[in-house]
Amino acid sequence: MHLGDVDHATHLFGLATPSGILSTTGVGGLTLGGGIGYLTRKCGLTIDNLISADVVLADGTFVKANADENPDLFWAIRGGGGNFGVVTSFTFKLHHIATLYGGPMLYELSDAVEVMKWYRDLIKVANDDLNGYFAFLTVPPAPPFPEHLHLKKMCGVVWAYAGPLTKAEETFKPIRAFKKAALDLVGPLPQPSLQGMFDALYPPGLQWYWRADFVKELSDEAIAQHIHFGNALPSMHSTMHLHPINGAAARIAKNATAWSYRDATWAQVMVGVDPDPANNAKTISWAKSYYDALHPYSAGGAYVNFMMDDEGEDRVKATYGDNYERLVAIKSKYDPDNFFRVNQNIKPTTK
Repeated sequence: MHLGDVDHATHLFGLATPSGILSTTGVGGLTLGGGIGYLTRKCGLTIDNLISADVVLADGTFVKANADENPDLFWAIRGGGGNFGVVTSFTFKLHHIATLYGGPMLYELSDAVEVMKWYRDLIKVANDDLNGYFAFLTVPPAPPFPEHLHLKKMCGVVWAYAGPLTKAEETFKPIRAFKKAALDLVGPLPQPSLQGMFDALYPPGLQWYWRADFVKELSDEAIAQHIHFGNALPSMHSTMHLHPINGAAARIAKNATAWSYRDATWAQVMVGVDPDPANNAKTISWAKSYYDALHPYSAGGAYVNFMMDDEGEDRVKATYGDNYERLVAIKSKYDPDNFFRVNQNIKPTTK
């Protein structure tokens, strides 16, 4: 099941649950890794809105995981990835959110330093109703993007305001006053429309390579590195995002779920993407070099849904921090033979 299927079922009733930024994303993987999206600052991570799950364990046993039944397993699957079983059903908390005021605002790359510094300061103190991720991107050669911007490298913020629509224009008045955007597509739209806005840009079959970090502070030195690599996007589909994970998500205790980096401000990801396998070396080299340059400015770990499966045990340990040993104990209880290992693997003590 994809996020678009959830939106289809909930939007009819004027409801939504926090999820990702593409409606083609799978519900299971997104949720088990944590769940970052347009409603993160307003409603928390997807796992913060998970009430219960049905899980098939490695030995074939069917169990429920929630606050009352197998609470240790429930704790672990909220951020611990696919390490503990196959989840066949999720029960989520829903919120009365039907219409957002959102969309992309794009700026010239020559303005990127100024935009990043302004965005850095704004998102750290913004009201929870306002969400926006910064991106370097190449403008897709298709509507609704105007022809004169097609295939142009730009920077921008994709906004999602989930507060009262009567306050939307007031909220965006200082945003628009900061600098006139080269393209401003921000306005009222149904929540599923924003969730699916970029689906067509990422059809099945693309070649993907990810590198990622959690980020607490966006220093001027880090911004200088971002500008260098943002100017060198290797393909139309390649991008870098800074997804804010403060606001409501930051007010959950770091040991309340397996997700450890509640004190980070952003989940940063560099994505090398291209339809042609012949270009893999180019896109992978860009993503790796970008990551290497920015990692010294990071908090250490990364959002597991933005990580590759082969980054190694030390990287997984860094991602879960103080929660790692508890995850190992739960893994040893529910999957002692490490049957579920094709992931950002948490190894049981018995193996």
